[in-house]
Amino acid sequence: MLVMGQNTQTKKQTKANAKRVIERTQTGVRIETRMLKVLKALAEYLDMTLGDLLEGIVLHAFEGKAPFGEVSRKKIEALREVYGLTLTAEDSHKLEERA
Repeated sequence: MLVMGQNTQTKKQTKANAKRVIERTQTGVRIETRMLKVLKALAEYLDMTLGDLLEGIVLHAFEGKAPFGEVSRKKIEALREVYGLTLTAEDSHKLEERA
């Protein structure tokens, strides 16, 4: 039995879930050590690659959206404690690398 509008909804869902083909570039980005440990642990917890996690964070930030829900934020806080990451957004443009 076909319900009116059901086919259209399925097409919209399919379009929203469609994979996007992209090209990736290997890069040698330098990043604060404890921050990297938190990001790698979070990616493992979420069962994704570090690159996928970073792309998601950036795409959300570009649109002014929060990249994490409540459960992920709680996990991040726990990981920050584990790895001693005390830096905050306020520190973002004040970081200076050791010589």
